[in-house]
Amino acid sequence: MVSNTVKEIFIQGITLDGKTFRPSDWADRLCGVLSQFRPGGPQPGSHLNYSPWCVPTLINGVKCVVVNAALRDAEPMAWDFAINFAIDNDLQYAEACLVPAPPPSSNPAV
Repeated sequence: MVSNTVKEIFIQGITLDGKTFRPSDWADRLCGVLSQFRPGGPQPGSHLNYSPWCVPTLINGVKCVVVNAALRDAEPMAWDFAINFAIDNDLQYAEACLVPAPPPSSNPAV
């Protein structure tokens, strides 16, 4: 179960028995379904890009979807859909937070 204080959930493209989840574009499909849920609500053309609350990514060579808790606050049913997608497909998921990469150093000596 997911705690109520979690900031982000990482749904990994690996099943509980260690197999790679198929189809290979599962992360894009899941994020596409949730693309309308975004700050300010759906806008014209918002279906053409991902919501900042549900983003596909690659972590250590594993396809993942990062689902932000802001989705839960804005639309609990969409949050439940994402979590239940992971559970129903026996996908591994973890409570975590995505740490942004540091900005490139402007000092060439560093």
